[in-house]
Amino acid sequence: MKKLLQLLVIMIPLAVFCQSDTEVYLFDLSTENNQIQLTNGKNISNNEGYDNQPSFQYENTILFASTRNGQTDVISYATDSGKKRWLTDTKQGSEYSPTSIPTTKDFSAIRLDTTGLQYLYRYRSGKGKALLKDLVIGYHVWNSRNILVSFVLDEPHRLVVSNFKKNTHLTMDTNIGRSLHNIPNSKLVSYISKKNATWEIRSLDTKTGETKKIANTVPNVEDMCWLADGTILMGKGKALYRFDPKKDTEWKIVKLFDKENFDNITRITANKRNNSLVLVAEKEKELKPTLENIRWIAGNWKGEAFGGITEENWSEPSGGSMMATFKLIVDGKVNFYEIETISAVNNSLLLRLKHFSNELKGWETKDETVDFPLIKVTKNKAIFEGMTFESVDENNMVVYVAISQKDGATSIVPFYYKKTTN
Repeated sequence: MKKLLQLLVIMIPLAVFCQSDTEVYLFDLSTENNQIQLTNGKNISNNEGYDNQPSFQYENTILFASTRNGQTDVISYATDSGKKRWLTDTKQGSEYSPTSIPTTKDFSAIRLDTTGLQYLYRYRSGKGKALLKDLVIGYHVWNSRNILVSFVLDEPHRLVVSNFKKNTHLTMDTNIGRSLHNIPNSKLVSYISKKNATWEIRSLDTKTGETKKIANTVPNVEDMCWLADGTILMGKGKALYRFDPKKDTEWKIVKLFDKENFDNITRITANKRNNSLVLVAEKEKELKPTLENIRWIAGNWKGEAFGGITEENWSEPSGGSMMATFKLIVDGKVNFYEIETISAVNNSLLLRLKHFSNELKGWETKDETVDFPLIKVTKNKAIFEGMTFESVDENNMVVYVAISQKDGATSIVPFYYKKTTN
């Protein structure tokens, strides 16, 4: 058992921390009229290799882990000036997960030494001091200046509350995820429980140890952040989801980053004023806009949407195009049909479709089509203006469709499909 734990200490941090080509992106955030707007996005790390785990030290100062010269150090970024400043330079190791310590100018970080030792350190003026040497901490959040909530590497991973005044370290739950956050307007902390097949966001009272379910996560997503109004954000792929525990029953997509050159969103954080949002994602690699590169769309697909059953059948590429038929069945009756094509046009791709009633009466005029010009093609996505196809795996696909609402807003509706053999 001791040897296995030692192996976990060495191997798990490497698996967690050594991601390839992640970047940190900053957006201006607006939440007026219950609508989320993200504008003026920019890559603030702009660095080859690992850039991750951002947090706000102050309203206008972001800390994150960034790789340089073969090691990972903590860097700060000033949102008002764009200036960067390295805060650590540890030759014997690397730092991860920088987190501000409340009511101080100090921050803490996970230090992984070249010897394989992994401790939580406190940093002040570039100098670090180990805080805990009895717990192998992977992730953490300060609930107050003296109360620390940690993801502790173990079998299984443990949720531990450390009280530095009382020198106690109590396990509150097990089999948890890495995302730990203070819940706005409360003294509670949220964490991700992975005990069940459907992961849960739960709250923890650090004084009593009481935990309560808040909501299910977006499927298989563990990174999240809270906004000041008590809503939760989670990212998956290129989509940003929102959930209000007070009134929502399901997650809603509030932003699809179809034009941005990143994918696979993970960490998300916002400052307290909620005018800045930071997220981490992987750089996106574009492919040539050819039918061959989106051949994975071909097949017979079935799913659910708009309170009914959807069917979408795409042909293999031939003759410079792919063709599909679509129908929506509600309460056992066809609601409407579509005919769709994706054609090679002017060294790009163009998606066209026409709608028909259940009696095959066209919605559009005789020569009119609804057109979706291509934005780009990636390894697992075909992104058109207003419609994105995403390959989840060989037998699962999601189609995100932008639908205009009566109030002028646009909602993103996901169609979850499974490939069928008939």
